Amino acid sequence: MTYDNVIKSAPVVLIEFYATWCRHCRRMEPVVEDIKTLLKGEVQLYQLDIDENRDVADEQRIEGTPTFILYKNGEEVWRWSGEIDGNTLLAKIQHYV
Repeated sequence: MTYDNVIKSAPVVLIEFYATWCRHCRRMEPVVEDIKTLLKGEVQLYQLDIDENRDVADEQRIEGTPTFILYKNGEEVWRWSGEIDGNTLLAKIQHYV
């Protein structure tokens, strides 16, 4: 599946670019898991390891991890790089659902 297909796979899609060696990404793991559970069926959430998906990360201009990109109907509507409070992330996503 191509990145373009992924971002168009549902009305609202959240992509997290992360790295296994990133301490900020590890701290975000429980937050992302909670978001997956809370929004199951409403939002597609994909996690892409930048080391395994270097071409896509470069194409999307990922300069730090974690980076979250939110798409609505295939169009980027929001981007955040770094740690983020779970309630803030949830509210941002729900705004576009």
